[in-house]
Amino acid sequence: MLRSLFTSSGSTGRNGVPKTAGRGLVAVVPTALAIVVAGIPPAHAAAEPSIKIEQGRTQPVFSYADAVREHVYVEADVDSDGDGKKDRVRVDVIRPKESGPRLKVPVIIDESPYYDNSGRGNEAERKVYDAAGNLARFPLFYDNYFVPRGYAVLNVDMVGTTRSDGCPDTGGRADVLGGKAVIDWLNGRAPAYRADGTPVAADWTTGQAAMIGKSYDGTLANAVAATGVEGLRTIVPISAISTWYRYQRSNGVIYNYDYMSWLANYVDTDPEAKCAAVRARMDAEDADDTGNHNEFWRERDYIAGSLADVSKVKASVFAIHTTNDLNVKPDHFSEWWKALAARGVPRKVWVGQYHHVDPFDFRRDVWVDTLHRWFDHWLHGVQNGIMREPRADVQVAPDRWITQRDWPAPLAVKVPLHPRADGSLGLLPAGGGASATYTDVRQPEDAMVADVGTPKPGRAAFVTGELPIDLRLSGTPVVDLRLKLDRPTANLTALLVDFGTDTRVDWRRGQGITTIAEEDCHGESTAADDACYKKTVTNVAEQPLEIVARGWIDVQNRNSLTTSEPLPPGEYGRVRWQTLPHDYVFKKGHRLGLVLAGTDANFSQEAATGAQVTVDLAGSKVLVPLVLSRPLGQSDLKAKTEWRGPGFIPLPVPRVPFF
Repeated sequence: MLRSLFTSSGSTGRNGVPKTAGRGLVAVVPTALAIVVAGIPPAHAAAEPSIKIEQGRTQPVFSYADAVREHVYVEADVDSDGDGKKDRVRVDVIRPKESGPRLKVPVIIDESPYYDNSGRGNEAERKVYDAAGNLARFPLFYDNYFVPRGYAVLNVDMVGTTRSDGCPDTGGRADVLGGKAVIDWLNGRAPAYRADGTPVAADWTTGQAAMIGKSYDGTLANAVAATGVEGLRTIVPISAISTWYRYQRSNGVIYNYDYMSWLANYVDTDPEAKCAAVRARMDAEDADDTGNHNEFWRERDYIAGSLADVSKVKASVFAIHTTNDLNVKPDHFSEWWKALAARGVPRKVWVGQYHHVDPFDFRRDVWVDTLHRWFDHWLHGVQNGIMREPRADVQVAPDRWITQRDWPAPLAVKVPLHPRADGSLGLLPAGGGASATYTDVRQPEDAMVADVGTPKPGRAAFVTGELPIDLRLSGTPVVDLRLKLDRPTANLTALLVDFGTDTRVDWRRGQGITTIAEEDCHGESTAADDACYKKTVTNVAEQPLEIVARGWIDVQNRNSLTTSEPLPPGEYGRVRWQTLPHDYVFKKGHRLGLVLAGTDANFSQEAATGAQVTVDLAGSKVLVPLVLSRPLGQSDLKAKTEWRGPGFIPLPVPRVPFF
């Protein structure tokens, strides 16, 4: 009898057919001594399941099928649609049937704008409602896996989306304060109402909450954490934005025009007229005419913003990002990570090599187990040792992950590489008077890196000799040029390139993964909401080169992001900027290249300026953070003979929506 009370119910597939649970599902040992009681005396253990911990992990002792499914509307301190009433945020809740005043449980929140449009996850799951208006299907596996283990899971409709009131404002006040209000409600600081208007309190929760999600969802987690709201214990931002200026700008170079209003309209499935005024105001305030940073972007900056900033963060952070994510580019996590580290925020990071992909789809079993232990530690207080483990997991090859005590690699040193007039790149600076000249033309990156060694008017290229040892780049390269223009400004692109045939993660195809028919299961299921998802495999490709790091700047923003300052034509000035970060191994025998060019057609809608760019090579370099197995000598990178690179090879960049 006691055993039946503590054994989790079986999983069923999408058609109600029983399925085997995933590896994360562990049998429960039926002993009262193994039970950790949360507000219930041991004498009641046989009658009511309580939180059970075994081998450092909470165990699935609560019935998923019998879980409470309900929804409430939390009142936020914002009126984004200007109707004279505070916006109400729709919150869909699933929690153990036993949760309540006698057994309080912590909360995992996925707040999203995508529940009724693009859907969530690799299989694009949307919310599905039952006749009572409650969710019959919660997207993703979080509910299936964590509710049986003593958590509540909340799927929150971001303000202005799905069944919440208001208008989305793409990272601004409404987006941020809507999510914050949910944390406040869980801790008794904000009101909420049922559909009939009656007040409802969250008397079933400890108030300890986590926020998790990929892309926009993870961005909301960053934003809410940066308000310093009490009760948010941890966040797990996956491929998440830390400042929206960096999402749509790079040092004054504009990626897309009027994107912020476009995204607000995309996630809002209400009639277009409802929020047209909000979107028009966004277009008027976004400074697309200059590319400059202003108050519009400060409101949407969670590192040093006017509404939220990293100095307020009280939550721990488990960040996941991929270095080939050219949607939410990897500088979002690297700058956020650096700011968190400066303030001693407890943290962990995974750094992969895919495009815009969730770890559930590239490292599934390890991910589910690690996430389980992370939440157990931060929400249930389980001392499972996760904070004593290496802080960073880093992917350095398609099938190889390493751990290290931090990221970037603590032993990385900034090595200055100097471009020279003969097209070489090495440790010795160029001689005085040496220069390279090219024109700011609009071209894609595969054209920029083709036929290196052959002069082209739209780029200047420099390459090392064959590398004598493996060189691992870990961190953020810095381009430092002394140059002059014949016009007031130019768009500049810098590319670090690996020239050498190798098999790499093919992030350009399917974002680096292929979905297969076989499924596996993580958690418990009902006929309406199963815990089983299609597996994926990593795409790989053998190519003779790869663009490793890239970065852009508008020369008139070389000194300030808030003020345009043209460079007087004919006068030399210093232009220094960061590329995107990476973690990548340039293998022995390969060549490391630096390509300087103008407007990058892959990433900017801007027209080229047509300016002639003259680079003073003696005053220019690129600083590359490298992990070295031995010191490099001055002759190590020198080219022994003239070298010609591969011809034109198509290098398409995946174009995926934000989600």
